[in-house]
Amino acid sequence: MSVTPHLGPYLPPRLGPAVPPATVTPAFRGRIGRDVRSGHYAVPHRYRLHLALACPGCLRIAVTHGLLGLRETVPLSFLPATPDTPGGGYAVLRPLYEASAHQYAGPADAPVLSDGWTGRIVSTHTPDILRDLARRFRGPDRPDLLPEGRDAETDAIGDLCERGINRAAQHAGELGLDDEAAHRGPLTVLFAALGALERTLERQPYILGDAVTAADIHLWVTLVQVDTVHRRHLDAAALDRIAAHPALWSYARRLAAHPAFGPHLDLDGIAERHRAHCAGREAAGAAMGIVDWAAYRG
Repeated sequence: MSVTPHLGPYLPPRLGPAVPPATVTPAFRGRIGRDVRSGHYAVPHRYRLHLALACPGCLRIAVTHGLLGLRETVPLSFLPATPDTPGGGYAVLRPLYEASAHQYAGPADAPVLSDGWTGRIVSTHTPDILRDLARRFRGPDRPDLLPEGRDAETDAIGDLCERGINRAAQHAGELGLDDEAAHRGPLTVLFAALGALERTLERQPYILGDAVTAADIHLWVTLVQVDTVHRRHLDAAALDRIAAHPALWSYARRLAAHPAFGPHLDLDGIAERHRAHCAGREAAGAAMGIVDWAAYRG
């Protein structure tokens, strides 16, 4: 399976689920259609996004929202980095969840795309929200984040980010150096993924060519996670090899300088969220960052 013309046939072996099971089958999967017959259709000021920017999926939505210039069209509500209710989720979202599902008992978590006309949730599924923003609210002077005919490549980059980078880095960090042979396996997957992306970005400014797309948003958020979260559980030698991809990290800095990217970084929130959910041991990589993300945040 080709990822892009320059990435070649590489795809990593499966290392387990790329995201927590709770987000694999979200409770709400409504979609925004083209016209009034769809029920939910694209009109300004009808919908609102509820996001916790420390969450990678929410950060991807916020960057997409910024690139599409939707500040007035689809307002944003920002949430704390970590849930504020004992059972998980956010108290401010509980009324939306309960209005949308009878006797809803699960966590009221973000992201949420809500409908102000009905007072209910449209979707909590990050990929669907991203696609609907890009396809239903894109104006004539806005970037085409999902170019026609490139869906397979966009999805393959997403798979590479989740399995080849996020999951591989997480798995390597969980193993630590106690089992060195097992530790090398996920690192090999990680380095192969980063190397494939490096070769692509040596030839072109963005991952699918000459213009920014949804694939770049996914990759950039993944690189933020590598450098702010995963590196804390990797040794210095592994971090040196991760950093030894100059085109990739130059690309990360270039995107961070864009007003739709860097200003959405919640570095304190990312650290807080990591502390709340991670029980792993810190390693030597915790002391060394690759990018000065603080220089770009809002």
